[in-house]
Amino acid sequence: MTLDTPTPPDLQIEKRDMKFGREQAPPRWWHSGDPGRTAFFNALSSTFPVGEKFFMTSVRQYRDGTPQPLRGQIDDFIYQESMHSREHVVFNRQAEDVGYDIAPLEERARRTIAWAKRRPPIQQLAATCALEHFTATLAHDALANPGHLGGASEEARRLWRWHAIEEIEHKAVAYDTYLHATRDMMPLRRWLKRCAVMGITTLRFHYVIFRNTADLLRQDGRNDWTTWRHLLAYLYGRHGLMRHLLKGVVGYMRPGFHPWQHDDRPLLAEALALLNAPASREQAA
Repeated sequence: MTLDTPTPPDLQIEKRDMKFGREQAPPRWWHSGDPGRTAFFNALSSTFPVGEKFFMTSVRQYRDGTPQPLRGQIDDFIYQESMHSREHVVFNRQAEDVGYDIAPLEERARRTIAWAKRRPPIQQLAATCALEHFTATLAHDALANPGHLGGASEEARRLWRWHAIEEIEHKAVAYDTYLHATRDMMPLRRWLKRCAVMGITTLRFHYVIFRNTADLLRQDGRNDWTTWRHLLAYLYGRHGLMRHLLKGVVGYMRPGFHPWQHDDRPLLAEALALLNAPASREQAA
């Protein structure tokens, strides 16, 4: 049995064991010397270790019985997510080293994941599909618009570029697993389920990320209107990351949607060349 989807048949999901920031920790405001941008990315990072463990578990539950090449892609997905979790644990500890209290942020993410884990397994998988669409959308925008990472410290920029590359590589694994797991479900019911879960996930994602961002800004004494005005302009302005994420949510609701309807492998090739380039070229980009 095969799974007929737009996922490229020759797609390579690479297993990379890369380490970042071990030699020198980033400064406190590592992104452009800006407390708002730094707080947003730190808030995002604080959710990754527990979130990625949830992704791995929800997809692994459906691995047995899936056809090739999807079964092998699930294994590659789990490997990549485990590496992301490891590196963001280090990144989060570095944020603690410069004085941030990350524990409340991690606990907020943990409570949200605990709530999701009380749902039936197929809903957990649908939530993983939604969150993987978020990360793939943010990843594409971060790579396509160099300004999003341009002001970051060198090692932080490399970490986030690497993470973005791999999120795009495996962007359809959870979704294809969901399609296989619901293959006997009526198409309308399958669509309604994934759209309903996406709606709930969108609300919870925004709540967690912005509460975490506010916590970090409060620790800096910068949880004020001026900081938020600049941050929201960065996130929701014409080329903003979160503006594109919301557009991606609308696209996800479309019947017949699939992550690989947009083939961004040329963008991946460019990003990989930068990731592997000497530091001088990386900075120039």
